[in-house]
Amino acid sequence: MGRESEKPGRARPTPLVGREDLLAGARDQLDRGGSVLVHGPAGIGKSAVLRALAAEHAATAHTVLRCSATESESHLPFLALADLLGLVAADVADRLPAAQRTALESALTGRGESTLERDGLALRLAVLSTLRALAARGPVLIVADDLQWLDPASTELLGFAARRLGDMPIRMLCAARTGSDPRGPEHDRFLRATPPDTLAVRVGPLSRAQTAELLARRGFGALPRSTVRDIHRTSGGNPLFALELGRALAENPVPPGPGEPLPVPTSLRALVLNRLEALSAEARRTLLVASAGARPTTALLHAAGRENAEAEIARAAALGLLVTDRDSPGVRFTHPLISAALYAEADPEERRSAHAALSTAASDPIERARHLALATEGTDPRVAERLGEAAAAARERGAPSVAAGLGLLAARHTPPDAEPGPSVWRLQAAEDALIAGETDLARDLARQVLADASAPAERVRAWIVVIESAGHALGEVDAAYPQALADAGEDPRLLALVHYQLAWRATIYEGDFAEARQEAARAASLAERAGDRRTELMALAFQAQAETLMGHPDAPATIKRAMREPQDPRVACDHNGVGAARFRWLIMSDRLAEARTTISALLREVRRRGMVESEVHFLRGLAETELRAGHCARALDLARESLRLARDTGIGQAAAAMFTSLAEAAGGDVERAGALAREAVSRAEDHGDQVYLSRALGALGHAQLVAGDAAGAVRSLRRVRDLEEQLGVTDPARGRWHGDLAEALVRVGEPAEAQRLVDVTRVRASALGRESVLAVLDRAEALARAARGDVDGAVRQLSSARDRLGRLGYGLEEARAVYALAGLRGRRPGAASYEEAARLFRRCRAVPWLRQAEAQPVAEPGTPTAVRAGASPGAEALGGLAATERQVAALVMEGATNREIAARLFISVKTVEATLTRVYRKLGIRSRVDIVRLAAARRAE
Repeated sequence: MGRESEKPGRARPTPLVGREDLLAGARDQLDRGGSVLVHGPAGIGKSAVLRALAAEHAATAHTVLRCSATESESHLPFLALADLLGLVAADVADRLPAAQRTALESALTGRGESTLERDGLALRLAVLSTLRALAARGPVLIVADDLQWLDPASTELLGFAARRLGDMPIRMLCAARTGSDPRGPEHDRFLRATPPDTLAVRVGPLSRAQTAELLARRGFGALPRSTVRDIHRTSGGNPLFALELGRALAENPVPPGPGEPLPVPTSLRALVLNRLEALSAEARRTLLVASAGARPTTALLHAAGRENAEAEIARAAALGLLVTDRDSPGVRFTHPLISAALYAEADPEERRSAHAALSTAASDPIERARHLALATEGTDPRVAERLGEAAAAARERGAPSVAAGLGLLAARHTPPDAEPGPSVWRLQAAEDALIAGETDLARDLARQVLADASAPAERVRAWIVVIESAGHALGEVDAAYPQALADAGEDPRLLALVHYQLAWRATIYEGDFAEARQEAARAASLAERAGDRRTELMALAFQAQAETLMGHPDAPATIKRAMREPQDPRVACDHNGVGAARFRWLIMSDRLAEARTTISALLREVRRRGMVESEVHFLRGLAETELRAGHCARALDLARESLRLARDTGIGQAAAAMFTSLAEAAGGDVERAGALAREAVSRAEDHGDQVYLSRALGALGHAQLVAGDAAGAVRSLRRVRDLEEQLGVTDPARGRWHGDLAEALVRVGEPAEAQRLVDVTRVRASALGRESVLAVLDRAEALARAARGDVDGAVRQLSSARDRLGRLGYGLEEARAVYALAGLRGRRPGAASYEEAARLFRRCRAVPWLRQAEAQPVAEPGTPTAVRAGASPGAEALGGLAATERQVAALVMEGATNREIAARLFISVKTVEATLTRVYRKLGIRSRVDIVRLAAARRAE
């Protein structure tokens, strides 16, 4: 407990991982003078949220009262009350009636026999009077952690006072432990100890990406992604559990093997297993069998020999270990950690016995094979064979991660001299892990194969996994290429594999599309000679992609070659396969409807097959299609989904950040667009990735243009121009940055350079038939014309560009043309209006552009837009504000906070603050209070 004087600023602690939205809602409530109850299960981070909020808002309180209860002290009466009021009661004691003062002193000091039964009314009124006296001196903040352990007497007194605080400047910030069920009503009883308008905020689990960020912040960032995935699954997203598991893994020199549980530290075992003592030995065995099963049911437990499963499950559910559902036969632990701790607590023989029972009870052949392997000690060729068959079945079902785990078990049960040997199983597991997006596991397994294998085919395949697991950071594995070529020898099939990878190296690492095309063509020729249709198709698809980006005339013919029969189904839907090449050609050729159909079908197929890397790419491709069509909200949702998946898997993060930046600039937040673009630039530079560096700089330049930083856009987009010249990219439909650069050049006063850029780009676009690019170039050229004084010509050219973009289905680009036309209205009345541009931006849900259109003055040219200097702001002054400024001012008049205004208008708090600054300047006032006074004056009129 303590008291603090008012401070000028608000302290902001280190940001909490994954709690931004939760904190924002709680801050709004506290800013309005309300109270907050933070609740959730043990270890979820309630106290961390409480501390963060308390640290921020303590500076705004004159008095801060604190208490934090513990279970061991919850039987001591008035202990929490003493923590809260013990050091401040004396300061206001003279304001309390004698009876109240005596009762309170007795309760706080323990000197006397004060009880709720004897002095109930006096004590209740004493607490209320004390809080009122403190509030009379200034705002009071009450911070109470672990409400569930408050002694009943303190809880009753605090609740009595809280229900009677009324309009007093007293806020309560409390935290309480509630159950794992988010729908549970437990927090209702804690709300009775807080004011009636208290906001109850539930703290939920972290996502996998947030768990990874938390572990990295606490020094466990070196853990493999597959391990982080297991930690997230086992912890259920609980921060405390995740950190304890991460610490146990970091301290364990030997990582868990395939099928082995995570090491659950003693602290967590004690936390979740103490309730097991109330179960019989047979019931604990039943729960062990359930923990060993993938999807345990009552029927499965019966088949595994657990005759009394129903009664034992009911008993475990009563103890809070299991969740039962009348409508579902499944057996579910209340938290994944209970299952993991139970399994880890069992000795090896008990685990093998449970798996042996499940190996015959499970109906799924994949599950039966897995349980058989975990029940078997040592090597066994028959078990390895069954595991190989199960891995193939999992692969066919679209579960490559499961297939990888089964392959590892097969390698463990394969004798060293068997055929196929352990390396074959590890290699297949590595390739499955790569497909599943578990790149770190794939790389580690490939390294193991290279350490043991001598067969050229195995070694070359392993080198390919090492290279592909590096993603775009090919500089880190540059030494692998000559070694792979040496292992390939003169074998055309193996050489084709290596030259296909060299084509990627030439593109990403060297930034040379011409060399990349040659390497891809060489790989296709070698694969055709070796009869390896799969590699031939991949190489032809790559060649087609390179030719498309280069504007090479052979691109359509190469795509046709790649689409000839026979086809390989996996290549057809691979993100580097012919389907992806055809999609890229379609979208660059302005065939948006066909592009959407193609990419949607590819996305469905890779999801069915569990091809995570391809899913990341195709989500981004579908987002690109929607963005071109002007469906900005849909594009933003898809781009964000792609980015989340990329961050979770570590696959294609630069590309995902780059395109999400474009989507944010079109339909989201411009500041976030700039941050994502800079992240993409940084990642591409770190990896030496010239291809995505140019794309990332293009996204950055676009974000800068939308944000109004024309000079920054010119700097970024000039770099893109230089990089694409080095890469040999001549097709302007690849990055579509040319119109943005020309527009930015006009804005900074360089219309001549803008015109030269338009002239050069138009020649290339005309030769390739890129109609949408030509229309955008016309829009940019019209701005250059207007800058030179040819307003009539500019209007004609913009009108034509608008119509063509509308016919092509490029909704956002059409709206931008109308917006440019509206900018010429003052110089040629009737050209267009900002209202029309706003309507089109609203249809596209292009939020940043819509804000720009609405911010423009709505009055006719020549109408004053600000109050005359020295004039008192009257009602007529609001007419001179832009649309967004009027909306913000109106909400201020209603009493809304900046955060509430931001939420209602879908803008950032910073934008609200900047808009208010403009409103103050235009109205000749200084603060929000003056706006409220203006509102009162209008009502009086």
